[in-house]
Amino acid sequence: MKPTPDWHYRFQASRGAWLAAAMFVAIFALYIGKHQAGLTVPVVTTAANKGVLLAIVAMAQTLPVLTAGIDLSVGMVFVLANCLASHLVVGSGLQAGLGAVAVLAIGTLCGFINGAIIVYGRLQPIITTLATGTIYFGLALGLRPVPGGDVHAGFAEAVTGTVGGTVPAMLLVLLAVVLLVWLPYRRSTLGRAALAIGSAEGAAYMSGVPIARAKLLAYTLSGLLAAVGGLLLTCVTYSGEASATIGGVYTLNSIAAVVIGGTSLMGGAGSAIGSVFGALVLRTIGDLLFVFDMEPLWQPLFQGVILLLAVSFGSLQLLRMSNRLDIYR
Repeated sequence: MKPTPDWHYRFQASRGAWLAAAMFVAIFALYIGKHQAGLTVPVVTTAANKGVLLAIVAMAQTLPVLTAGIDLSVGMVFVLANCLASHLVVGSGLQAGLGAVAVLAIGTLCGFINGAIIVYGRLQPIITTLATGTIYFGLALGLRPVPGGDVHAGFAEAVTGTVGGTVPAMLLVLLAVVLLVWLPYRRSTLGRAALAIGSAEGAAYMSGVPIARAKLLAYTLSGLLAAVGGLLLTCVTYSGEASATIGGVYTLNSIAAVVIGGTSLMGGAGSAIGSVFGALVLRTIGDLLFVFDMEPLWQPLFQGVILLLAVSFGSLQLLRMSNRLDIYR
């Protein structure tokens, strides 16, 4: 029998990401075609500024999901980072830079705490991150009882503007996150270990895979990425807000984006690249409802149905699989 070529397995493993990318291109083309301004730099920049926020939070959610876990605190770390940035990313350029580093460090610490409790406390990820998410929101509320604050204007303009007058800076930030965080992680020993854990944790343990370190790194990087998103939100809004609604919506949408992007909720298969496109699909659908003049009261219902279908489709795939290797067939 002729062996199946390697490219076949690679395509099957990433077909969810390719499908999400195709969906995004089709929906965005429809959105641009319907938009009264058409394909202009301001329209694309505005879409990028909104879409990248969810894309980065979806990347944060992807890492624990690959280990067959979940992080229900990503939205609250996102909100906490937003509130922190509104306090710290101010003053001179040096002070703002140090403040941004502090925000990212605190977000990383939040992720590390999640991972440490899950690994060493041996608690379920869904319970752990639900509890820690509540704590992180409480800290955010203590920092910002009411919306307010500020951010370094030069830093915010550099992040939310354009490069060369044509390319949205947010897209370059997203590319930098992919190149500096996701790709090195995916190619690292612990990144491959995360996939092994999600596929079969027992077999991974018997094979000598460093399960504790792999899980700890996944949740730590999840906190870092959620903090990056919160920092960018501050640059977009020029303020901080401790909103449970925002945190909850971003958490829910991040899970939906992961599913749309082709990552298995059972773990062991998927890509943050797919989650990025899944997030962009969700954001563009929201913009599409706006340009089609759908009644505001109906928009949340329509988006909720889409989220339910996305998560249900992912769950249906899990029920149909008798073996994890079915993903690659």
